Amino acid sequence: MLRSLALLIAFVLASPAHAASAGDAAAPQESWTVIHAGTLLAVPGKAPRSERSIIVRNGRIESVQRGFADPASVGGGARLIDLSDSFVLPGLIDAHDHITAKPGRDKRNWITTKTDADRALYGAYYAKLTLKAGFTTVRNIGSDGLAIYALRDAIKRGLVPGPRIQAAGSFITTTGGHGDRSTGFRPDLFYGIDHDGICDGPESCMRAVRYQIKKGSDLIKVMATGGVNSEAQTGVGQHFTDAELEAIVTAAHALGRKVGAHAHAAGGVNAALRAGVDSIEHGAFIDDESIRLFKETGAYLVATLSVGDHVLQIANDPNSPMSEAVREKAREAIPTMMDNVARAYRAGVKIAFGTDSGEPEHGRNADEFLFLKAIGMSEMDAIVTATVNAADLMGLADEIGTLEAGKAADIVATAGSPLDDISELQRIRFVMKGGTVYKNK
Repeated sequence: MLRSLALLIAFVLASPAHAASAGDAAAPQESWTVIHAGTLLAVPGKAPRSERSIIVRNGRIESVQRGFADPASVGGGARLIDLSDSFVLPGLIDAHDHITAKPGRDKRNWITTKTDADRALYGAYYAKLTLKAGFTTVRNIGSDGLAIYALRDAIKRGLVPGPRIQAAGSFITTTGGHGDRSTGFRPDLFYGIDHDGICDGPESCMRAVRYQIKKGSDLIKVMATGGVNSEAQTGVGQHFTDAELEAIVTAAHALGRKVGAHAHAAGGVNAALRAGVDSIEHGAFIDDESIRLFKETGAYLVATLSVGDHVLQIANDPNSPMSEAVREKAREAIPTMMDNVARAYRAGVKIAFGTDSGEPEHGRNADEFLFLKAIGMSEMDAIVTATVNAADLMGLADEIGTLEAGKAADIVATAGSPLDDISELQRIRFVMKGGTVYKNK
């Protein structure tokens, strides 16, 4: 019997089927796709071109060619995707997203009733909505627990559909500051709701940063000032000291992580910029000194105009559960955001696209384009914020943001030209991420 078993094993190992299987594992079959683009905006900021072909090999762009290439000329079995009647551009990027956060007016109920497992499952649903809206990459800039890392990694492995995620962990915030989620609850609930990003003093803050990176953070989110949509009655001015901000940036940069700073009041914005943060999120009250520092340091302003409009609508609704303290902050800060972002744009400050989705609805990210247009931004410049600029901010300019040889095949298409009507980006008809088609209609 043992001799028969040995002969059977030898036969299986020597069989053609087994040899083919081993060969396939060593050299996976190549995948080729030819996309015919009626109009192609390969590099936002430069003029679009008509009748181009994008050659995709194994999920990456092999080349961009003039005319409509014959798939047979590329290689055996190349598939053709005909977008000859469409406007084609790089996959869009949202540099300020909270993809595991549930939109809604009763945040306090969400905080006290939902678990990390809930956030992971909701996040998977929101990730699919976001991807189908044409956003192939997001910078998830703050999320408690471990759900965001599980979602990021599952998407990367192809287990669930969603955008590429660059993830920040818990907000770095002061005790009682914006992002300290236990503020406003009974004292006996503080311990259960507090998170591991709360710190006071430079050493404590360096430790908090390092712990987020230990957990898996790709970047650090610091609450440099108070915020609008939190129960802390401490205004929107600077919360961290200059020394604390410098410690946070030093610790993050030493470990190769960028820092995005939530900041509203000019004093806090300027302190964060002097400390060396890589971006300011929101920036409602920026002043002339802020603009000078933006240009001196090269930091980005991540304009989140649509969330301002969203929060102000809630503040003006007498039936919403928003507290009076939050309503007052919203009415003070939000009306200034549009004017100040417009001023920064005119002054040449670098702006990256962000929505703060998780407050507004997921999958409606492209609404932000309408607000960028409303402040006087050209259609092309608005697209640049969500492609070239966002990719640069995230340190991914070699991977995404343009459609060029060697980059990921993250490609979206619209029926009409968004250079003529920016609202076309609210009606994405085709989505490819990494060579895989997720939407085609």
